Amino acid sequence: MNDCLRIEYLISAEDFTRAGEASGDVKAKLKMMGVNPEVIRKVSIAMYEGEINMVIHANGGVITVIITTTDITMILKDNGPGIKDLDLAMQAGYSTASENVRALGFGAGMGLPNMKKYSDEMNIETEIGVGTTVTMKVYF
Repeated sequence: MNDCLRIEYLISAEDFTRAGEASGDVKAKLKMMGVNPEVIRKVSIAMYEGEINMVIHANGGVITVIITTTDITMILKDNGPGIKDLDLAMQAGYSTASENVRALGFGAGMGLPNMKKYSDEMNIETEIGVGTTVTMKVYF
């Protein structure tokens, strides 16, 4: 495995047809690198949930994935509205998704809780009207 691999993905707002492509690409790359399947599973779920949140709530953004010999870091940066009540947003089942989004099968309110559950470390920086940056780390 290389000492460090850095990959960036541009996530488009409200593009449900491409939602999940970035996390799928990272999953495929990790498989090719021979990463432990449980690590791949955690990274795939955490990143997918974040990617979907960016599509639904945050006007898209950029995901940067950094793979080292010890961990995988995912930095999800958006220019969305920010998270008004982070404690509430972290509660399983809480969602601000529209009815249209829910009709597509998204917006169940498990995004942030699952991101936390499937990452070894998670940090959220959010500012109303500016955007949110979520940094997640999964260790090998």
